[in-house]
Amino acid sequence: MTNYALLGRQLDALLDTTDWLTNSAQTCAMLVQEVPDLNWVGFYVQREPGVLHLGPFQGKPACHPIPFDKGVCGAAARTRQTQRVDDVHAIADHIACDSASQAELVVPVVVDGRLWGVLDLDSPVPGRFAAEDQAGIEALVDIFVASTTFND
Repeated sequence: MTNYALLGRQLDALLDTTDWLTNSAQTCAMLVQEVPDLNWVGFYVQREPGVLHLGPFQGKPACHPIPFDKGVCGAAARTRQTQRVDDVHAIADHIACDSASQAELVVPVVVDGRLWGVLDLDSPVPGRFAAEDQAGIEALVDIFVASTTFND
């Protein structure tokens, strides 16, 4: 089981700048190293209404762009609610960037009441993400938001 409290302290120490690009890259690198059974971790950023654009990530090349009306990332952006999916193949409009991905966790990143983007985690293990993972990753996103300046 992942110790998210420890990861939170590590992320807080790691984010020694307020730059969104550096902080998002560092967050992805830490997560892919410290959270087991992941095959992709990355940010998608809202740069125009209704569309997510690829940001820093760790893993295979990714899908880009993602409209809000498609896939798990789009659902998280559209609803501003975390999406935890045990079997991505059961989602009719799932966007398959890596055929090895079986489960997905997507957490919206909301800054001052506005959607900035989403943090997307994929796993090759069906049912990989439990409620504890969701709460832990949401807490890490809160640390990321608190440590970051979001002006382009």
